[in-house]
Amino acid sequence: MDIEISVDTEKPLPGDFAIWIFIFAELLVFGVLFAAYAFARSAHVDLFNASQLTLNRTYGFANTLILLTSSYFVARASRSIRAGRGTACANWLTAALGLGGMFLVLKLVEFHQDSVQGINLSTNLFYMFYLALTFFHFMHVVMGMVILGVVTYKAYAGRYSAANHTGVETGGSYWHMVDLVWIILFALVYVIH
Repeated sequence: MDIEISVDTEKPLPGDFAIWIFIFAELLVFGVLFAAYAFARSAHVDLFNASQLTLNRTYGFANTLILLTSSYFVARASRSIRAGRGTACANWLTAALGLGGMFLVLKLVEFHQDSVQGINLSTNLFYMFYLALTFFHFMHVVMGMVILGVVTYKAYAGRYSAANHTGVETGGSYWHMVDLVWIILFALVYVIH
């Protein structure tokens, strides 16, 4: 008895292929950093657990909700442009940018509070990883906002349509990567004991 299984191999990744090479490279870098964090944590469990308890989990959780919601807005923008609704696409992207700005402001408040408490890169090994990882991610959010800003400008200018929306999907793919990295970072640094 022969069973034939059909797999759709023709469906391309959303957006420009070059962004996927960049995304995979970025994920590799974050993966190495996360592995280094896990290795250091395994050698200094008590230090990491005690230091982790000083972090503001409310800020971390709020930033997680902010980025998840922004990714939802970006997905709605992609869906809107595929349906030929350019204004709706631009509005969803604007909302996502606003949430990205909220993430940055909240993270800056958290960095300031850490600084006031005397927390810096040389305080201990945990704080070195925490500050380095979250700042590295912070810079990726900034870059993602620049990308989304350009895409939003082009959306308002009418440069995308149902037939031509690769730019929206390219920017969205990068933004979703930034969101995914934060979810992993939040779990590793703020939650897992």
